Amino acid sequence: MVNVRTCLPKFATPMIMACHLILSAGSVATAEDWPQWMGRQRDNVWRETNIIDAFADNGAKILWRSPVGGGYSGPAVAQGRVYITDFQPELQIGEDATQRRNSRGTERTLCLDETTGKVLWEHSYPVTYSVSYPAGPRCTPNVDETRVYTLGAQGNLQCLDTTTGDLKRSRNLPQDYLTTPAIWGYAGHPLVVGDNLICIAGGSGSLVVALDKYTGKETWRALSSSGQGYSPPVLINAASTPQLIILHPDGVQSLNPKTGEEYWMVEYQATNGSVIMSPIKSGNLLYAAGYTKKNLLLKLYDDMPGATMLWQDLADAAISPVNVQPIAHDGMLYGFHQDGTLYGVDLKTGARLWSSLRPLGSDRPLRTGTAFIVKQEDRY
Repeated sequence: MVNVRTCLPKFATPMIMACHLILSAGSVATAEDWPQWMGRQRDNVWRETNIIDAFADNGAKILWRSPVGGGYSGPAVAQGRVYITDFQPELQIGEDATQRRNSRGTERTLCLDETTGKVLWEHSYPVTYSVSYPAGPRCTPNVDETRVYTLGAQGNLQCLDTTTGDLKRSRNLPQDYLTTPAIWGYAGHPLVVGDNLICIAGGSGSLVVALDKYTGKETWRALSSSGQGYSPPVLINAASTPQLIILHPDGVQSLNPKTGEEYWMVEYQATNGSVIMSPIKSGNLLYAAGYTKKNLLLKLYDDMPGATMLWQDLADAAISPVNVQPIAHDGMLYGFHQDGTLYGVDLKTGARLWSSLRPLGSDRPLRTGTAFIVKQEDRY
């Protein structure tokens, strides 16, 4: 099923499409919004109902197409509009996972009408990329009421008016926090928590920053790490306490989302500093992982903010994803391993209970970027 509400690409794409989902109500206008990375609750669950079991033999009816430039970000859908970011390079250059490439061009935010695909407004600014994979932005826009926040690959953070596209305010995270983008660029999707916008900025003592979402002024900054990483921040509730969970190259840390005060830390060494997935909470368990068979399961305390390690780096067990965020449900973990295999895993033990290559299809190479897992009722 291809739809702007669920198809969040991890690869450069020249086209965005909307397909008729054939809801029982017969209209996409009443469908659930997808206003940020991984959906409204940031959990990869699509809470739409009355979805058909299968498309007709000739596939879904395409309602509209709209060309866009390169990028790795997904669309955000809210209030009848689709927001997408892209990059328009002056010259096309190759991509290399281990080498930074300089590429001058323009980063854009496009706002499209959800029903027709018509471009309602466009905001752009010049930028010179100095990252590997310089195809375009990594972070999905975040729509919050009348504001849409975007974060470019080089760390250009902007707040735009959702209706007009007018620039309300902007910041350059590397300049503000005396750092440089990680080799794969800024990829930690910003998170709105109350009146703050939480960003992975980088720099000494400023790995995580909270900015007032109305004014852009800094509320607090916290943490240092050997690298910036790529893992988005996540808000959980444990021990009756809201906790901001940060996965970075040196560990997993919990912060007070209002003040940045540290609650706890568990050390964890990522391969090449590459933390990509966002930690997943299921009951009193917290899971994090990365490629080259890195994995970690924590047990969260019930009476106070804290955590203890249950296991880590199990060989031939659990799921070590690259770009594809796993999903936890009813004691199970579902997701794509770094080789593209879809696994069902017992979360408590890390044991793999079943596996499948069917989602990738036989005509595509085994690449984790070719699949994206979303839960809808009892289906994935």
